[in-house]
Amino acid sequence: MIFDRIKQRGVQLGEIKKMRDEAMRIQKELAAEKVELDEGGIRIVISGDQKVQELEIEGENQARLIEILNKAIKRSQEIAARKVQQMSGGLSGLLGK
Repeated sequence: MIFDRIKQRGVQLGEIKKMRDEAMRIQKELAAEKVELDEGGIRIVISGDQKVQELEIEGENQARLIEILNKAIKRSQEIAARKVQQMSGGLSGLLGK
């Protein structure tokens, strides 16, 4: 009985590692993706992992604005992650965990 529990935990840990590895692979792929938009004298390049890479207004680089935008985006992602985590914690009973 105890060996069954240990074996089951080993399987769960293996599945968790596979999920983590897959998430890391996807993050790398997203970081490599670029979205570029150029309209009305404003050019912006954002990576697939939602980091502002370049921002130009009327041809001038906006390094300070990039820094502030990335901080704001990171904070909003942290809030979203906490909300999703709270929701998934509430769903664990429904999922049999």
